[in-house]
Amino acid sequence: MVGRQSGPGSRSGTRLGSGLGHRLGGRVQKVTPDASLAIINVVLLLIFFFLITGQFIADNAGAMDIAVTTELPFDQLPRPILVIGPGGELELDGVPVAPELLRVAVEALPRPVTLNVLIDRSAPAQTLLTLLDRPELAEFEMRLVTLREMDPT
Repeated sequence: MVGRQSGPGSRSGTRLGSGLGHRLGGRVQKVTPDASLAIINVVLLLIFFFLITGQFIADNAGAMDIAVTTELPFDQLPRPILVIGPGGELELDGVPVAPELLRVAVEALPRPVTLNVLIDRSAPAQTLLTLLDRPELAEFEMRLVTLREMDPT
């Protein structure tokens, strides 16, 4: 029968590594999780989220149509209406108005009022922007009115 050895070299009675810090008089340090791993996970989730939702938006973007009004005869357009012709000529409710007399024409309109603006499709955008910057139109709420193009068929 083989006996157990007891003495300084024997391992009986203790488990390897258990309580080693306490027996040697050192402190046992707790391992704290690194916060940077959580931050990296959140950033990656946000990147994936925006990649996926961006694809949904890009897929549906081609399905939208530009808003245009239905076909209306000119006399049924909302009033008061300021029409800007292709050459920059102005008409307020069908009456031609010289650009320098626009202030006088709009002062006769009742308050409060929404001024409807109709501009020719072939007119440059700068014409509309210049008109909207005029000080006599600053107090009005403006609405851009459009007409549907006639089908050539």
